Amino acid sequence: MRIADPKLAERLPPVVVALANDYPAGHAIAPHSHRRAQLIFAERGVMTITTGAGAFVVPPHRAVWMPAGTVHRVESRGAYAMRTLLIRADAVAGMPPGCRVVTVSPLLREVILALMAAPQDYPPDGPVARLAAVALDRIRALPVAPLHLPRGTDRRLRRVTARLLADPSDRRDLGGWARAAGASGRTLARLFVAETGMTFRAWRQQARLLRALEMMAAGRSVTIVALDVGYDSPSAFTAMFRRALGVSPTRYFEQNPRPH
Repeated sequence: MRIADPKLAERLPPVVVALANDYPAGHAIAPHSHRRAQLIFAERGVMTITTGAGAFVVPPHRAVWMPAGTVHRVESRGAYAMRTLLIRADAVAGMPPGCRVVTVSPLLREVILALMAAPQDYPPDGPVARLAAVALDRIRALPVAPLHLPRGTDRRLRRVTARLLADPSDRRDLGGWARAAGASGRTLARLFVAETGMTFRAWRQQARLLRALEMMAAGRSVTIVALDVGYDSPSAFTAMFRRALGVSPTRYFEQNPRPH
């Protein structure tokens, strides 16, 4: 029995309840929260999940760990298949303390999909409960993926990050952005490190990487994406992508297929 209604899912008694939703391109889920913690898994497509802590981009075979009560928004440029495990509060010991993108192992992926296909109002001592226990064990050991873009709170910093998110190809240097924000270059550099934990250059590169993932998942070519996010050539973009994610863009999407 596939469940798509989160309110129904949260009312069910099992420790782990599986929720399956498929959405068309451009669909957005308004800001909301859940009483249960969640593992939000991208079976297909690329989701962007935004919280007060920043944006988390979730490509195929990655997931976001979301503690209970976290207000978040979900959106995507392309179609996406979202598979969510809702986890009861008494089972989150040892789980990550805050939101993060994690890499889902092949074993956990198969367990998630098996839970999606199973009856959700299952007894606590049956085979589905044992699958749920494996999922909880694996979630505690998931490696973090570098797909988070933190946001600061300072109004000058927010002015710069908002404009870069709107147009990641903007090539103004730190001094140019500082003048636009009404701050000195030294002040803006300090704000980036203090409020995001990243230098201006690293933050801009991360913004470009995450936007590129969204665009490629929607079917845009590497050449078009590279130029649209501010790189001089596809080779320069590919080198950045490989440093960040360990493989070329083409190889990445061969391993993590786009939705049909």
